[in-house]
Amino acid sequence: MKLLDGYARSIHVRRRIESIFGGMKTVGGMRKTRFRGLDRVSLHFSLAATAYNLVRMVRRRVA
Repeated sequence: MKLLDGYARSIHVRRRIESIFGGMKTVGGMRKTRFRGLDRVSLHFSLAATAYNLVRMVRRRVA
């Protein structure tokens, strides 16, 4: 029974993580990058993640 509780928890965590990456793909333009080179792609990803976190912080503060 404890295994199922841990598994259910991992499903919940994975669902949340996948929704974050899905949102970054849809809204953050991460589905297909327009940049070349690891440095530029990394910067684009970091900016998209920062934007997501800022929106999340604003939503949590308002609630």
